[in-house]
Amino acid sequence: MQDIQARTTSDTAPGECRNLGVTVTPEGVNFCVYSKNATRVELLLFSDPDSSRPSREIPLSPTENRTFYYWHIMVRGLQAGQLYAFRVHGPWEPEEGMRFNPRKVLLDPYSRAIVGNDIYDRKAAEGKGDNSHSCMKSVIAPNDGYDWEGDRPLLHPLGETIIYEMHVKGFTQHESSGVSPEKRGTYAGLIEKIPYLKDLGITAVELLPVYQFDKSDAPDGLPNYWGYSPVSFFAPHREYSSDKSTLGPVNEFRDMVKALHRAGIEVFLDVVFNHTAEGNENGPTLC
Repeated sequence: MQDIQARTTSDTAPGECRNLGVTVTPEGVNFCVYSKNATRVELLLFSDPDSSRPSREIPLSPTENRTFYYWHIMVRGLQAGQLYAFRVHGPWEPEEGMRFNPRKVLLDPYSRAIVGNDIYDRKAAEGKGDNSHSCMKSVIAPNDGYDWEGDRPLLHPLGETIIYEMHVKGFTQHESSGVSPEKRGTYAGLIEKIPYLKDLGITAVELLPVYQFDKSDAPDGLPNYWGYSPVSFFAPHREYSSDKSTLGPVNEFRDMVKALHRAGIEVFLDVVFNHTAEGNENGPTLC
C-alpha cells in the first residue's frame, strides 16, 4: 500500500465542491464532504487497513476549503487505492441532533470501497472515546477504467419478469452449491451459478443487501447475517468478495453484474435507506 506521508502543504490546493466523495484526476484526488454544522474538518490518510493511526492528517480551512456547507480539498499525487477517513469537529448538542465528536474516525458517506472490517470494533465506535485503533477506512476508487464491454441495463417488461430473491453469501456458501471452494459465498460464486438460474427460467435476481454492513450489529454471540445495518450505501460488502485486494470487491461486483446481464438476467438491489448501523449520541458513530 502506498504510504503518502512525506509531503508538505505545497501538495494541496483548495479543491472543488462539484462532486461529493472523491474524484481522481491526473493531478491528484479531490475530496468533498457535506456538513452543515461542522466547525473544522480533518482529512486522514492511512497506509494500511490495519493501521491504528493515520500516516498523515490534513486540516481543511473553513475559509479556503469550504463552499457553503461543502468541505473540499485537492491533494496532489494521490492515487486510487489510498486509504482515507475524516475527523469532524462541531457542536455536541444531541437534543438538537448534533453529535460531533472529533475523537471518532469517520468514513466518507460516498465511499465506493471500505477496508478495516477485520479490526473493526463496534464497542469502540460507541461512547465518546477514540476509535482510531479499530476503525474502518474508506478507499479511493477510480472514477472509470473498468471495461463494461458495452453493458447496459436490460429493462425487461416488469410483467414478464421472473425474480429470484437471494442472499449472495447464502446462495453458494455450502459445498452442495457445486461452486469452486475459493468462490463459495461470493459475487464470483454467483457467476458460476448463472447456468442454474437460466435453467430455472429466471430473468432477474434481487440481491439482499450487498453494500458494506456492520456484521456485529446483532444480539450477543450472533452475527448480522442479513445485512440490514448498512455502513456505506455505495461500497460492495467486502466479505462477499473472493478478491481480497483493496479494490477487489468493487471489480468483482461489477464482473458479477456484467455476467448476469450478458446472460439476460437483470440485477435488483434490496436497499434500506430508513436505517443504518449507526445509533444515537451513544453510538456507534461511523460516518
